[in-house]
Amino acid sequence: MRYRRANAAGGTYFFTVNVAERRSDLLVRHIDDLRATMKTVKDAHPFAILAMVVLPEHLHAIWR
Repeated sequence: MRYRRANAAGGTYFFTVNVAERRSDLLVRHIDDLRATMKTVKDAHPFAILAMVVLPEHLHAIWR
């Protein structure tokens, strides 16, 4: 599905991602996997992480 969003070059985006199980510690338990995956994605699709907070069951990020 193609979501409706602005596709302006150089745009800055704030978003939150939640895991399905709200009592999970998945993100902090697998933080090394998350870091490795972020590096892989950044290598293929360059963007800047302006801020990012990883909590046990969700994360907040600002990307440009």
